Amino acid sequence: MSTRSQQYDAQVLRRDRLSPHLLRLVLGGPGLAEFASTGVSDEWVGLVVPGQFQSRYYTVRAWADGELTLDVVVHDVGLVTEWAQRDGAVVGETVTVTEPKGSFLPPADAGWLMLVGDLTALPAMARISSETALPTRIWAEVPERPAGYLPEGVEVTWLAQPGDGQSALAEVVEDLVWPEGPGYFWMAGESAQMRAIRKHLMRERQLPSTAYDVMGYWRGGAQRQPRAVDPGPIWRAGKAAGKSDEQIWADYDAARDHT
Repeated sequence: MSTRSQQYDAQVLRRDRLSPHLLRLVLGGPGLAEFASTGVSDEWVGLVVPGQFQSRYYTVRAWADGELTLDVVVHDVGLVTEWAQRDGAVVGETVTVTEPKGSFLPPADAGWLMLVGDLTALPAMARISSETALPTRIWAEVPERPAGYLPEGVEVTWLAQPGDGQSALAEVVEDLVWPEGPGYFWMAGESAQMRAIRKHLMRERQLPSTAYDVMGYWRGGAQRQPRAVDPGPIWRAGKAAGKSDEQIWADYDAARDHT
């Protein structure tokens, strides 16, 4: 039986610049007729743009009325970033998206929600905070603040980004003051920072795996690499093999480092 993800062809209906480093792509067309959202707030899809064969994964900012909205972080180089920055030239082009997947799952007894991430995590944090009923705090490490991007009423701490291809979120998390009682911690960003944070949560705070979700969205360095590995198959295979959460995440990080 094939395990290949379902794929859908879609047309770029609109392209809007939300900030110097954030573009919004609105996709539609008859190819998305069978597309169905998971309903999970941090769901993502693989995106393949014209002239490329490799997918890169992006958060579904919204799915409504047959239109799929993806907010894409752009820089100077990259498979998607160079294509997406061709001004209005991308409108009307056909792209491929894969079926959506998500991992956001607070435990039933969670009384609070903490969201931490850099600019690549901002679309997911915006959607999560607009859909959850839990009291929520956000820590966002960004080069600039997209005006009105996060919902009103959510407590946000804006953090300066150390530099392009750099992040300091691990230090931020180590100094956080945690709320009392059970809750849920969600975080995404640069892979090396996420590795350090997972170790902190598992070893220092000794949180159960159900109490947090920490995922590497990109790899830092001279050549920024957006997420090119779907964690779902690695997680399922690791659980089937009886691996610990720490071993599974190590497998995921190793797979990312070789893409």
